[in-house]
Amino acid sequence: MYKLNQNETPLFDALMEYVDRGTVPFHVPGHKKGEGIEKSFKKFMGENPFKIDVTVFQLVDSLHHPTGPIKKAQELAADAYGADASFFSIHGTSGAIQAMIMSVVGAGDTIIVPRNVHKSITAGIILSGAIPVYMQPELDKKLGIAQGVTPETVEKTLKENPHAKAVLIINPTYYGVATQLQKIAEIVHEYDIPLIVDEAHGPHLAFSEKLPMSAMEAGADLCAQSTHKIIGAMTQGSILHVRTKYVSAARVQQIMNLLHTTSPSYILLASLDTSRKQIALEGEELLEKAIENANYLRAEVNKIEGFYCFGPELVGNPGVFAVDPTKICITCRDLGITGFDLDMILANKYHIQMELSDLYNTLAVGSFGDTLENMDKLIHALNEISEEYKDKNQVKPDFIDIPSIPKQVLIPREAFYAEKESMLLEDSVGEVSGEFLMAYPPGIPVLCPGEVITEEIVNYVSDLKKTGLYVQGTEDPRVEYIKVVR
Repeated sequence: MYKLNQNETPLFDALMEYVDRGTVPFHVPGHKKGEGIEKSFKKFMGENPFKIDVTVFQLVDSLHHPTGPIKKAQELAADAYGADASFFSIHGTSGAIQAMIMSVVGAGDTIIVPRNVHKSITAGIILSGAIPVYMQPELDKKLGIAQGVTPETVEKTLKENPHAKAVLIINPTYYGVATQLQKIAEIVHEYDIPLIVDEAHGPHLAFSEKLPMSAMEAGADLCAQSTHKIIGAMTQGSILHVRTKYVSAARVQQIMNLLHTTSPSYILLASLDTSRKQIALEGEELLEKAIENANYLRAEVNKIEGFYCFGPELVGNPGVFAVDPTKICITCRDLGITGFDLDMILANKYHIQMELSDLYNTLAVGSFGDTLENMDKLIHALNEISEEYKDKNQVKPDFIDIPSIPKQVLIPREAFYAEKESMLLEDSVGEVSGEFLMAYPPGIPVLCPGEVITEEIVNYVSDLKKTGLYVQGTEDPRVEYIKVVR
């Protein structure tokens, strides 16, 4: 199955050699293997993390110019995921996505992207100077969430924009919905351009046949994965995979070097190395258990009055080619409360912290780190919440129609760097936005820099704020004022 020995952890081994040598540290960081760390923090953390918190030197290699253990660790990752080359990112998938975009498009190039993009994608477009053309994903108004972009939408958009230099797809979505990615890859490659994939929520897909197809398996050219989501890397640990004729690995390395710190965390890098070993060798077994637990939770939630948790029954709906069962989207609309309300009740009363919430739903992310005991705690809490709210006859939250994609009159980079002035959002209709406006999480833009502000958008933001949902992106934290281009 693998060409390389996936038992190896070359970077972690190099760090252990550094520790075992009893090396005297006349290098940064200044805490010198933990000797200089504040006492209460050190007491909580223990000694070991600080012993491998090192800087760049020959034994542990350089992330910017890998020739030793980091190079070997990245080769092992590429082997595990079926890529030609893989690059560790310790500034999250956001940074990997920005590098991915900048590797395939430059100033003035057109890139086709879904509208429900994470803000990191728009940031990558700003950094590259590219021109975005947006595709509308399919919407499920019953659940109040965006699904995938269909192959038909991709084909139509490419026909209208044959000069495009790349297509970006989100797969799977935050909620675990996957589109027909293999078909989309075939369509995109007919135009002799690369398909790049935001696979932040799919680092586990390649290791179980019970999950949607991974980007590399589907024929994507580049994909960025949050290795800290679902599988066992630490937060900020992500990987960018490359398998394409359209861009060289050397070019991707150059772009990564532009964006990465020159002082990367070797603790995070080591977690990427070891989590790759874990998923490569134990992934199928671990994911089998994770899927089993998630399906148990889903089944129990669907027995509770007022709640609904979707599953494979959605497959075949527009934009839904497959569903990742480890994502448990709990819809509470029939209880007459919002997903945000449910999120806050679970956090404040039961000390259960969910991943995100929106108007109708709150999301639990399942992984092989879950236990049945914790799932039963969530089920118990939901039963109590159902008993409390089911007979109150509260008005169900209405679906808030997402505004139409506004007209783009400046490319995002031009608007972002333009001279701007601040005005009340309610007075800004007709002006050109100089900043982002997003419903967060998961960071879907209502407005991007360079787009014309509409009355529909102003009303939508007002409706979101009334329901208690989090709107952000503007310099004004209350989102009462917005910066517009002079």
